Amino acid sequence: MSYTKTNYEDVDKVSDAMHFLREPLECRQVGITIARCEPGWSSQPHDHTEDEHEEVYVLITGSATVRVDDEDVPVESGDAVWIPPAATRQIRNGDEESAFVLVSAPSDSDDGANGSPSWRMSGFQG
Repeated sequence: MSYTKTNYEDVDKVSDAMHFLREPLECRQVGITIARCEPGWSSQPHDHTEDEHEEVYVLITGSATVRVDDEDVPVESGDAVWIPPAATRQIRNGDEESAFVLVSAPSDSDDGANGSPSWRMSGFQG
């Protein structure tokens, strides 16, 4: 088969918000997560300096704030935020449910994505 398909609702939720799809989709060089954030939910502040992963957060529904280093970036449905590996990032959800697609990949062409728990889990123990 030349593709893999999954539904995020069939994947166990982590920390009350995250559905990690990298393994179910058999991705080798990109991580993808669906974050369904309840009102008031926040992720843990974290960075990806050690694993050198850049991330893109795409807000699909709702509104929220993505804190990048010391700056609050308000996001609305349809907004995308690119975050470099060394920047500290945190999702802070507001008064309504929101949904993000989070994409993570090594910031260079080296396949450093080895599937370790730290690669899948860092920062999302909110």
